[in-house]
Amino acid sequence: MNRVIEQKVKKEKRLSERILIEFKKNKYLYMLSIPIFLYFILFKYLPMFGLTLAFKDYNIMRGVAGSEWVGLKYFKEFFSSVYFGRTLLNTLIISIMDIAVGFPMPIIFALLLNELRGKYFKKFVQTASYLPHFISMVVICGMITDFFSTDGLISTLISKVGGENMNYVGDPAYFRQIFVGTNAWQQLGWNSIIYIAALAGVDRELYEAATVDGAGRWRQLIHVTLPGISGTIIIMLIMRLGQVLSVGYEKIILLYTPQTYDVADVISSYTYRAGIINNRYSYSISVGMFQSVINVIILLTANTISKKVTETSLF
Repeated sequence: MNRVIEQKVKKEKRLSERILIEFKKNKYLYMLSIPIFLYFILFKYLPMFGLTLAFKDYNIMRGVAGSEWVGLKYFKEFFSSVYFGRTLLNTLIISIMDIAVGFPMPIIFALLLNELRGKYFKKFVQTASYLPHFISMVVICGMITDFFSTDGLISTLISKVGGENMNYVGDPAYFRQIFVGTNAWQQLGWNSIIYIAALAGVDRELYEAATVDGAGRWRQLIHVTLPGISGTIIIMLIMRLGQVLSVGYEKIILLYTPQTYDVADVISSYTYRAGIINNRYSYSISVGMFQSVINVIILLTANTISKKVTETSLF
């Protein structure tokens, strides 16, 4: 028995020594990671204490600890409200449209960039594609409102080719298409960065071997390039599916109007109105918790399916 304990102590000592050696060897890298850990602790983990408010009737005078417990009251209220079905349906429709349009576009863009041979032109196009990502959302939404207004640039162009000159953003029939299309344009270059990096990691000898075998550019794309970045594509798709119910409220509330509420109101914008405008903090937190739980379930499901089918997964 003493022998087993002694061996265990020696093993733990060796492990601690290895950890210490590793830390000394890469101490500057670990020091650089400190702000990252602090960010997640301060802004991601500590605020999780506030999730208890979803099960309390929050009173600002009593504070979080002193507020009365009400159980699942606010969850039941949300599920029975007229907003539940509308916001859930709108969120799913917009998110699925966004995945169908916005997810493959950065991949296609990265593949097209990879085929360019002009070094400076390639860098110019790549840099220009990043710019919309860094423009303020308020400015972006102002541009969209102006361009798609009755006298806007895009509305005028549509009328020139036989379309109707109208306020397209204020029309429920076009709101979702405009939202998804402009979102894809805004994030096209930024989301392509990871695929461009993945393409740089594809073994060049595979292309040389494919050329020797008589494969043209198209066959090289199908049999070398896409398989080479398939793991990255799958991982990014799993992560995107984990955000199906997380349609950003900023762009929604900046673009929607009373005329488009029925097709534009999503869970996040409803949470914003309930919590910030109506001061119903506990209710809005319960709605946000429902949103997060469903996202986690979808993420775990997608990850499990991917692991069994493709042997590629997040964990």
